[in-house]
Amino acid sequence: MSLKKPKEIPGIAKSRNKSIEKTKDQTPHKKISAVEFKCSVYFKTIPASDVQYYCLVVETVQHFSLLSYELSLQHRKNKNVIDVSILGLKTKNNYVNEPGPAYSELMFEELYGNYTINIIKQDGSINSAVFNFNIFKKDISLVEEFIPEKENNRKFCDFLVKKEKFSFTK
Repeated sequence: MSLKKPKEIPGIAKSRNKSIEKTKDQTPHKKISAVEFKCSVYFKTIPASDVQYYCLVVETVQHFSLLSYELSLQHRKNKNVIDVSILGLKTKNNYVNEPGPAYSELMFEELYGNYTINIIKQDGSINSAVFNFNIFKKDISLVEEFIPEKENNRKFCDFLVKKEKFSFTK
């Protein structure tokens, strides 16, 4: 007995396509505070193009030993606010597995002054920090780290400046 031919192609659910605004408006479930991510910022120069970037790296605290993972991120930059939404993990296409944390880096150009960086998880939790970017003094400083007032919001991310990774054009 043969199966019926479908008259139309069924649609695929788009569960991962949440906008940053919808994720920010969610109320997270009550959980115990535990640091799961690290967000670090530094200057990075790409030697081939000789362009100076501000590199923002989000990585997990947990290390993975069997497969190499990468964080799936979605970001949006407004005037002085950078929203980064963590969508989940995806495997890297490597021939050799490298044990270590899952991470992803975002490159920005032309940041100057104070910028608020919001790290947003899929459950709606938000952690924020204010960074001061100054390319003329070749300095990035962490001004303040805070948790926005929201029901059931908790600390899950540490923010830091990695001065040892600074690279500049000569």
